[in-house]
Amino acid sequence: MLMLGAGLPQIAALSGEAKSYSERLFDFPAVGPLDENASRDAVRIPIEDAGAEIDDDALLEIAKRTEGYPYFLQEWGSHSWNVAPGSPVTLEDVVSASGKATAALDASFFRVRFDRLTPREQDYLRAMADLGPGPHRSGEVAAKLGIAVTSAGPLRTGLIRKGMIWSPAHGETAFTVPMFDRYMFRAMPEWPPAGG
Repeated sequence: MLMLGAGLPQIAALSGEAKSYSERLFDFPAVGPLDENASRDAVRIPIEDAGAEIDDDALLEIAKRTEGYPYFLQEWGSHSWNVAPGSPVTLEDVVSASGKATAALDASFFRVRFDRLTPREQDYLRAMADLGPGPHRSGEVAAKLGIAVTSAGPLRTGLIRKGMIWSPAHGETAFTVPMFDRYMFRAMPEWPPAGG
């Protein structure tokens, strides 16, 4: 399997070799999205280093689907490489690999974050997802949950502390990780629960 992500920080180096496995398990270094050129290079360079090529429209599709998030670029690039029958990796290969890339992210990256949340925190994020890409006013999320803003405040604060959401402006809330809103629909398809 081709490991992509040229120039991206190494997780082991960021988390420190001396930390135990359990300490590293929930240590998620902050790495922001890459711009379009850097996103394309992060996928293209390792493929070229392996003696293969990738079409420009395939690179654009990966950058678009991942929103430039480094770990997602690596996942999409790797799965696209694995399904490609040969060089170059094409747009068709990227589209074909997207289900596998999404499933891999769901099973590891997204799930480990989701499992750290309380049921009420999960509801908060599901309400945010229901409102669309965001950012959202805190009052909108509280209204979607059917609770007072004062009751939603501690949930919001807890989710910010856990690194799940952030406040781009006073009173606004947004997901810290791209695609997490779409994951919430897959993780909690039946929402709100009956009687909720």
